[in-house]
Amino acid sequence: MLPEVRTHVSSTLARQLEHQLGLTPHLDAGSLDMEGVVGIAVLAAAHSDGYAATSHLLGLLAALPAPTKAGERFWSDLWRSSGTAYLLPVNIKAPVLRSLAGGGTDLARQILSAVDEMTPPQRIAAGEVIGQALAESDHLPDLKTQVIGELWLRDLELTAWRILHADSRSDDPAGRKAFIDVWTSV
Repeated sequence: MLPEVRTHVSSTLARQLEHQLGLTPHLDAGSLDMEGVVGIAVLAAAHSDGYAATSHLLGLLAALPAPTKAGERFWSDLWRSSGTAYLLPVNIKAPVLRSLAGGGTDLARQILSAVDEMTPPQRIAAGEVIGQALAESDHLPDLKTQVIGELWLRDLELTAWRILHADSRSDDPAGRKAFIDVWTSV
């Protein structure tokens, strides 16, 4: 479940291409030499962490019961156990769809808000509900449902953080130089 990459969503990468390589958004690809192609590949790889994390986040959500009539009980139980409505399909539908188009930051923020809102007992209860659903769908009856659910929640939380972290990395040349200066002086 890879997100679609669109140029309007990858504005940070576009700014980097323009700043680092002097490439304009409407540059004819035929005018690129090998060095330009390599430069684009290097910058794209540097920005790929956010796309990979967004794809993983969508995969985690896809592992849950679908938000259909058949999955209604799961989502109701998750809401009651977690104490938060942030994870309900009606509330995450728009961020999920934006994530499919390549922009995962809204979904990541909403997920982190939901996890932050849960008390420790609510997190345990939500983990149990999630773990039960995953154990049934993945045919893992030997594993404790609460452990499966807690691992899923940790992965969800960490992946959301990775998306926000990847999005917030600065392309500030002065900051980069300061970083290099500090590390070379050690």
